[in-house]
Amino acid sequence: MFAALRRIGGRMFDRLPRSVQARLLPRAFGFERRDVPPPIAAPTGSRRLYIAPVNFAGAATGWARAAERIPGVAARNMVYREAGGFAFPADYEVPVAVYDASPTWQRAQFRAVSSGFTHVMIEAERPLFGTRFARDATDVWATVRAEVQALRASGVQTAMACHGSDIRLPSRHAAREADSPFAAGVGGSPAYRDTALLDEHARANRALLTEVGGKVFVSTPDLLIDVPEGIWLPAVIGAPWFDSGREAPLERDVPVVVHVPSRSGLKGSELIEETMRRLHDEGVVRYERREGVAAADMPAIYGAADIVLDQFSLGIYGVAACEALAAGRIVVSHVSDQVRTHVRSATGRDLPVVETRAADLEATLRRILADRARYRDVAAEGPAFVREVHDGRMTSEVLEREFLGS
Repeated sequence: MFAALRRIGGRMFDRLPRSVQARLLPRAFGFERRDVPPPIAAPTGSRRLYIAPVNFAGAATGWARAAERIPGVAARNMVYREAGGFAFPADYEVPVAVYDASPTWQRAQFRAVSSGFTHVMIEAERPLFGTRFARDATDVWATVRAEVQALRASGVQTAMACHGSDIRLPSRHAAREADSPFAAGVGGSPAYRDTALLDEHARANRALLTEVGGKVFVSTPDLLIDVPEGIWLPAVIGAPWFDSGREAPLERDVPVVVHVPSRSGLKGSELIEETMRRLHDEGVVRYERREGVAAADMPAIYGAADIVLDQFSLGIYGVAACEALAAGRIVVSHVSDQVRTHVRSATGRDLPVVETRAADLEATLRRILADRARYRDVAAEGPAFVREVHDGRMTSEVLEREFLGS
């Protein structure tokens, strides 16, 4: 009898909203009530910017610091993270269990943000306050719409920030990029297994942007294809990355070539692996592929390399390429004409990333090794490019002109 009652009770519990479940059984959600952190403290300034909740590749932290170059502006960014999980450092961090299922934190955080900040930037179309405004725990987009409405009703100006896979439409990308991870491969299935899910989410996120309106920023220029009304907000690369006393590349007889993909399925890593292993075995290069590397360890890895291989499927350049450029390394990658043209138009500078498709990588590397002096000069352009475009000055100007100046 008691077993039957427990089963019935379990089914009834499962039907309750997650916020109610968390209130009744907080341990089941990975936190105790005493573990709920206080809400974010708003900084002092006439304009106060809040950026949340994902901080992919540390982009939001860099944007926040760039915003603070503007007189009278103070900024904070927030990220939710798994306990003990990998995440780039942020100004304010909250365990994902608390973010998702603690009504106490959700209510307090909304009050703190809506009353303490003048401007809010929502990243990757994800909710700022977990389930605080959820009509349905699975309806992410209704939650974000409600958050935007509530913030605007409180007098807070809002903007959206797209990072990449949240808004990049796979079917459109496959039509323009020959090595797209979303293109049909063997058996007619896309190379990237989550293509259908990404397509669904990108379409829903696109509809959300249209519905809520307002300014939309994009972290990389290729996303302007999916968000024509978007504004490129360059990533910000910190001072520790810049070339300072590192040995110039290609001084060794056998150069070190590194590839550190954050998501190998999207970076086209498997397209180059056979080529690179063969060149390594032949003694042409020393190839190192690293994965799961902490952000704090990346400067040492890139700094010890001669050549950094970024990506060969998406046609973009992002934080990783910028870091390698800043370190004075030769960066080899596929970057589309659309991206290179936009960078040149927006900055007046050419992107100093050596262009190659995966199929041409061996020929490109052999050309580099045959003309080392020329490519040392190319590497030397990297730190200057990043200082001009990605040290925070340009990002600050964009934020002031497009969002924080109002």
